[in-house]
Amino acid sequence: MIKILHTADIHLDSPLKTLALRDEALRDRVQTATRTALIRIVDTALAENVAALLIAGDLFDGAERSAKTAAFLTGQLDRLRAADIPVFYIKGNHDAENPITGEVSLPDNVHIFDGRGGKVQIEGADIWIHGVSFNSRHAPESLLGKFTAPVPGAVNIAMLHSSLAGAQGHDTYAPCSVAELSTMGFDYWALGHIHKRQIHSEAPWIVMPGIPQGRDIGEAGPKTATMLRIEDQRISIYEVPTSAAEFLDLRFDVTALDHDDDLRAKLRATLRDLASELSSDTGLLRLTLTGANARTWQILRDQDMWEETANQMARETGTLWLEKLRFDLTPPTSAPNAASALDELARLMADIQEEPGFAASLTSSLDALLSELPTHRRAQLVPDEAASTALRRDLASAGAAQLLAAMKGASE
Repeated sequence: MIKILHTADIHLDSPLKTLALRDEALRDRVQTATRTALIRIVDTALAENVAALLIAGDLFDGAERSAKTAAFLTGQLDRLRAADIPVFYIKGNHDAENPITGEVSLPDNVHIFDGRGGKVQIEGADIWIHGVSFNSRHAPESLLGKFTAPVPGAVNIAMLHSSLAGAQGHDTYAPCSVAELSTMGFDYWALGHIHKRQIHSEAPWIVMPGIPQGRDIGEAGPKTATMLRIEDQRISIYEVPTSAAEFLDLRFDVTALDHDDDLRAKLRATLRDLASELSSDTGLLRLTLTGANARTWQILRDQDMWEETANQMARETGTLWLEKLRFDLTPPTSAPNAASALDELARLMADIQEEPGFAASLTSSLDALLSELPTHRRAQLVPDEAASTALRRDLASAGAAQLLAAMKGASE
């Protein structure tokens, strides 16, 4: 029985986008998460004595040159070299623009497929690895025509970095269809590029392993690599955990929790359960309070207090860190025909937000604040006029809601 480990989209040293970076105790752990993921991949390869490690593109993240990254990478690959484990690597769209891939001499156990394609036999096994790299960042056409034919009677594994027929949030690269891959005669397609794990077919195997370390809340959940078991030329697969930090998106319903003591007790128990099920070392939690109860206005009034409460409860678990607390609560409805002064105030604030003079004044104040930010940070926050308008509206609505909550919470 032979094992081969398949991964892709490591995006080495890609920064994790999380507000949890504000915490000094967590910062180092989060900033090195992609490196930790690679270390875990190498650890698994060594522990399982695999016959090969497959990296199906985007080992690197971008064009930045880093001697520290190069030294770290070669150090990990040297660990595999010492154990006589070969590494097969194809360049993806991010790798093609990274100077490290062309300037650093990687250990001789690493075979990098070029843009012309080719095949290599795993020593001592009737298994052939086929692969084609990107020549440049853009690959608008299919690369399937560059693959050599499968070797008859052997196990044939093909490595391809591709968007397949397209995926939301990913640019189109080396497009092709699952049907096309299925007809080419390979036993296993080791894919890369799409960050969500997906098994497209089992006969033949067509596997997108997903990113081994999520980088933001859009890549939530535990991340893995894929282990192949090859026995009598039959392939089976299973997942192995890789992520050091895991993004979590939890919606917590406060309905029926009419007392603060009940809310705190239920929230603490929920976070403890979440921590006990965590497969990564660290959980970066985005928590949203939903629903409505008798104290909704008081909760909205005391948002800062509840954020600190949730933050402390998360830390008590030893593994969870509160990235952000959101409030998506439904305010209690007023009695029919009610026309209190506060209801009238709410309507008045809504009308004011639509007035051109208020919008102009808020825009001026917002522009003054944004001008204090570094240029690249400002561009990330408000890349265009539409984003600026949306931010202005969000701030105005949040301010009005906070004022109303403070007054409602005090009066009810």
